[in-house]
Amino acid sequence: MAAIDALSKDSAPVALPGVGRTLIAAGLLSQKTAEDLVRKAAASRTNFIAELTGSGVVSAADLAHAVSAAFGAPLLDLSAIDPLRLPKDLLDIKICHDYRVVVLSKRSNRLIVATADPSDQEAAEKIKFSTQLGVDWVIAEYDKLSKLLETTGTSASEQLDNMVGSGGEFEFDEEPEALDPNATDNGNLAEVEDAPVVKFLHKMLIDAFNMRASDLHFEPYEHNYRVRFRVDGELREIASPPVAIKEKLASRIKVISRMDISEKRVPQDGKMKLKVGADRVIDFRVSTLPTLFGEKIVIRILDPSSARLGIEALGYEPEEKERLLQAIGRPYGMILVTGPTGSGKTVSLYTCLNLLNKPGVNIATAEDPSEINLPGVNQVNVNDRAGLTFAVALKSFLRQDPDIIMVGEIRDLETADISIKAAQTGHLVLSTLHTNDAPTTLTRMRNMGIAPFNIASSVILITAQRLARRLCPVCKQPHEVPRSALLDAGYTEEQLDGSWQPYRAVGCSACNNGYKGRVGIYQVMPVNEAMQEIILRDGSALEIAAQARRDGVRSLRESGLHKVRLGMTSLEEVLAVTNE
Repeated sequence: MAAIDALSKDSAPVALPGVGRTLIAAGLLSQKTAEDLVRKAAASRTNFIAELTGSGVVSAADLAHAVSAAFGAPLLDLSAIDPLRLPKDLLDIKICHDYRVVVLSKRSNRLIVATADPSDQEAAEKIKFSTQLGVDWVIAEYDKLSKLLETTGTSASEQLDNMVGSGGEFEFDEEPEALDPNATDNGNLAEVEDAPVVKFLHKMLIDAFNMRASDLHFEPYEHNYRVRFRVDGELREIASPPVAIKEKLASRIKVISRMDISEKRVPQDGKMKLKVGADRVIDFRVSTLPTLFGEKIVIRILDPSSARLGIEALGYEPEEKERLLQAIGRPYGMILVTGPTGSGKTVSLYTCLNLLNKPGVNIATAEDPSEINLPGVNQVNVNDRAGLTFAVALKSFLRQDPDIIMVGEIRDLETADISIKAAQTGHLVLSTLHTNDAPTTLTRMRNMGIAPFNIASSVILITAQRLARRLCPVCKQPHEVPRSALLDAGYTEEQLDGSWQPYRAVGCSACNNGYKGRVGIYQVMPVNEAMQEIILRDGSALEIAAQARRDGVRSLRESGLHKVRLGMTSLEEVLAVTNE
């Protein structure tokens, strides 16, 4: 990622391609950025448009529209094209791949050719020389053009080899016992060990880890197959391997994850480890889901180091951190963390457990499944099929002399009842619920059937949280936002005193469209006596929220707006992840 920054120090003049000059004229690209991309393309032996769209400076769609308008060429959506109906043998497939063009049709003595760069005179001359036909350009989005090229002209193995390149060798930490040569239901062993598929899977896993992705999505469709990574909370399409590999890739992943490769009708879950060095192993959690055109597979990267970052790294404000530390320092009671899937609840809980994990403390956790391995903590994976539910695990924990109990999620009344009884009888209980904010968590528990007295006497603190993308410190820029928009977002007149400046995302070689990493937005609400009185008289979430405001507890929106004032994230991001 530092390549562009390093190359930009070179002050030698750079000849810009026609597309680069067009984007500069349209105001979509600066002269300096264009020159940096040209240098990087030369250093990496790729083309300018690949670097341009790959860096995220200009999207493939914006590029296509700008080029179409500038060159007066028609714009075509290639996703509507059936690859099987494209003309064959009109142009050598190597030329198509070298110059990133697709022949759409032949009209009289001219070829209709899709390209993302109509200024490429070398490509036009090469096509004319090879076919003795004229060329009429049609503009297409570069990513869709690349995807279409990858589905034509080469075998699936060749395409995968091209995508993988000559990267290093990787190996899985341990080969699964499921590959029994005497078994009859293990599928095709040749498919599982197909070399290009194995290399491609390894490359995707390593690339995802290096990009700090949280998840990999392998998604089969009728005519295409795509791989997406979730980076900083956003899904990004990374590769479009040939659709022919979907069965082999699914088999390989399922075997390594110790799943049943003969079962394709029901979802399955598994785990795998990838060894990337003498002493470095990456853990992954794998989930399969049968879809119309094959099995979709999602692989989550499990990073045990995230639980050891410390509470300061999570983004709590000083008063929020103090409330949380006071709560986890109490000998008994219930602490709840709420928020949607992917909001960082598990990391928050394990950060607390890491602080509490002392030699003189007995900690037990029940999860579905356990994502982070924490030495010194007794971790149990629930297994509903085997009868090991959250409730059963909790009952067993209470016979194991625990000091602290962590329940992955309170899903039903039985689990809630046992958790509350544990919190009332001298245990510190940590768990999660899926609610929108902290005040609604208490009414949600009431709706589950828990008596108000039990809620008031057991719950000591609730934390609601979201994850917002953090602005890139390298390229973020001050942003003038109308005063009326700031007031509508939730700022008060007193806060708009001119002492701070909103920032906006820009995008550079060091980040992902102007953002790099994520920061937590929290609503940390202690349950004090005043709030207990509201709960005991069966008060509403609005009454609880009003009391929380009187106690100085920020709402999620207010917490996010505070992060905007600190320059950590943008107003647009906060409005997107919080609800008022």
